[in-house]
Amino acid sequence: MIPVHEFEGRSVAVFGLGRTGIAAAKVLAAGGTNVLAWDDNADTREAARKAGVELEDLGRRDWGDIAALVLSPGVPLTHPAPHRMVEFARAVGAEVIGDMELFARTMNALPEAERPRIVGITGTNGKSTTTALIGHILKKAGRETHVGGNIGEAVLGLPAPRPGSVYVLELSSYQLDLVSSLKLDVSVFLNLTPDHIDRHGDMAGYLAAKKRIFLNQDESGTAIVGVDDDHTRGVCSALMAGGPMSVVPISSGRALSKGMYALGGKVYDATNGHTETVADLSRASALPGRHNAQNAAAAFAAVRALGVDARTAAQAMKSFPGLPHRAERVGERGGILFVNDSKATNADSAAQALGCWDTIYWIAGGQPKEGGIEPLRAFFPRIAKAYLIGEAQNAFAKTLGNEVAFEKAGTLENALDLALRDASEGGRKNPVILLSPACASFDQFNSYEHRGDVFRTLVKNRLNGPERGAA
Repeated sequence: MIPVHEFEGRSVAVFGLGRTGIAAAKVLAAGGTNVLAWDDNADTREAARKAGVELEDLGRRDWGDIAALVLSPGVPLTHPAPHRMVEFARAVGAEVIGDMELFARTMNALPEAERPRIVGITGTNGKSTTTALIGHILKKAGRETHVGGNIGEAVLGLPAPRPGSVYVLELSSYQLDLVSSLKLDVSVFLNLTPDHIDRHGDMAGYLAAKKRIFLNQDESGTAIVGVDDDHTRGVCSALMAGGPMSVVPISSGRALSKGMYALGGKVYDATNGHTETVADLSRASALPGRHNAQNAAAAFAAVRALGVDARTAAQAMKSFPGLPHRAERVGERGGILFVNDSKATNADSAAQALGCWDTIYWIAGGQPKEGGIEPLRAFFPRIAKAYLIGEAQNAFAKTLGNEVAFEKAGTLENALDLALRDASEGGRKNPVILLSPACASFDQFNSYEHRGDVFRTLVKNRLNGPERGAA
């Protein structure tokens, strides 16, 4: 764990005791802070207590001695309204920060020679894959690398820094809202599409949160910015015109005269005044589709900024295993491929998987997001049939209408069985049964991970049984 002495001898409230809150409470206590930890959920409090966190009801004590509130990223800071804990902190002048800010201050306090390199990745879609891919390449290049943040381990639960080490951190907009002193050696802003509007008020608020990734970067830093959507294209142009850092545009939609781009299954480096082919994505089976081409271009640019040579980066991409729940191949039988894309909790994310295959038996639905699947019409010709589950099934059925054959399956298990029946009997070439829900999971599951794990288990059980359609 990363020791934090920022508030030694003072009292700090920690609210929200998921993995980030538990890690923050532990490292603060280890650094001599009087930690006052609480969560509104009784089950979460009990799990934190079992993890060794001492609890105190923050709604029943005087806040006069509290120096700071360390807020879980999942707790509202501004919209739809500040959580009452935020209001308590502001009433006594206590600063409101997150675990990533504690990490930043700890790194900033180190002598320059001991400070690790820090890479941060954000964007609406693709940030988990890009984070994991950068970490994978750096490890293959022999760098001491720690991957965490919004993916995997909470940042404060990662190993303590050593000279030459690299932290590769996925940063959500919620986390970025809570930082002020984070200084990245390499920042990556992939894309921006509508999401989390309830937490940021509007797209302008969402974009403003994402742009905080560039806070404190100076001429020694590198900003890697997608140019395939209007929002990030505008950010890239502004940084190139006035930002102190080096800026590398990335694209998976067009060739760039300067930057890094991916087209036709290859990654091209045009950062030095000439264009060079640097990687062949057809040999990276865990990176299918245009969205992963952008992820690969961003990762390549990031590791090159850290001094990894092009050949090593290209070789490492071939062995990248991919991420659970993101276009994860979980089985294959009789020519049918089963893909777990449970992490696709909105339409834009589902579009990335739907663009990867031509004959899709699509399992979709859950707790719907604003806009539903209306943005996915361009992919309807790829869908052989849809199997709809959860709260969204009626709304999705209305959108599909007469354009796509569908069944209301209700549950994930029913949907899989119906899809397996149809894919086995349909006589279509290279069929794919794809769970890419375009919805949150909380109507039927604890999380998208839980949903994906259930799907993986169901597929395994079906594959271990008799062949469907066998005589």
